[in-house]
Amino acid sequence: MREIVLDTETTGLDPANGDRIVEIGCVELIDHFPTGKTWHCYLNPERDMPAEAEKVHGLSAAFLADKPLFSAITAEFIDFLGEAPLVIHNAGFDMKFLNAEFARIGMEPLPMGRAIDTIEIAKVKLPGVRYSLDELCKRFAIDLTERSKHGALLDAELLAQVYLELIGGRQKRFALAPGDAPEAESETRPARTRPQPLPPLLTEGEREAHHAFVVKELGEGAIWGKPEDA
Repeated sequence: MREIVLDTETTGLDPANGDRIVEIGCVELIDHFPTGKTWHCYLNPERDMPAEAEKVHGLSAAFLADKPLFSAITAEFIDFLGEAPLVIHNAGFDMKFLNAEFARIGMEPLPMGRAIDTIEIAKVKLPGVRYSLDELCKRFAIDLTERSKHGALLDAELLAQVYLELIGGRQKRFALAPGDAPEAESETRPARTRPQPLPPLLTEGEREAHHAFVVKELGEGAIWGKPEDA
C-alpha cells in the first residue's frame, strides 16, 4: 500500500487573503514504512513574505525570488503523488492551499477524501493531549534537534514517524533511507529432545477409570477403549 506524507509552508493562514504556498515536502511510504523516496521544492509565491510567516519557516522573499512557480512543478508534483492517500497533519489547512493553487491554474482540486488527517487520528488515540507536531514528536520520543524552524520536508519526515506510532507503534526499526537497517539474520536450530521421557501424569487408577468410562459410553470397539491408549 502506497501513501504520501505531505507538508507545506505558506506565506500565511488563508489563501482567500492572497496567501500562497512557498514549500512542499513529501515522503513516500509503502506498507507504512518509508522507501527513501521524497519530493521537495521551494516556490516563488509572487508576493511579499510577511514577517510573521518568515519567523516560522525562515524563508524570505529574496530567497524565493528565483524559485519556480507552482505551475512549473505541477506535473512533476502530481506524478509523484499518483493516486496515493495523503497523510497530512491538519489536512484541511494544506489541502485548502493546494487546491487554491490548482484552481489558480485551472486544474481540478484534490478530493478531501484522499487526505488522512493525523490530528484526527491523534484525537481518537490520545484524547485530551495537545496535537501539535512538536508535542506528538516529544510524546513518542522522536528526535527534534534538527527542527529549529518549520520546514516542509523535515516536517513530513517527522510526521511519517508520528503516523507510524499512531497507527500501531514501531514494530520494526524505522528508517528514512533504504538499506539503513541491516537484514535480519536467520538461524535454523535443531529441535530439542529430552534424553529421558517424562513419567506419565496419570495414575493407574485414573487410567482404569477412563477405560471404564469409554467402554460404558462408547463400547468396547472405541479407539480409546484400551487403558494404554488413554
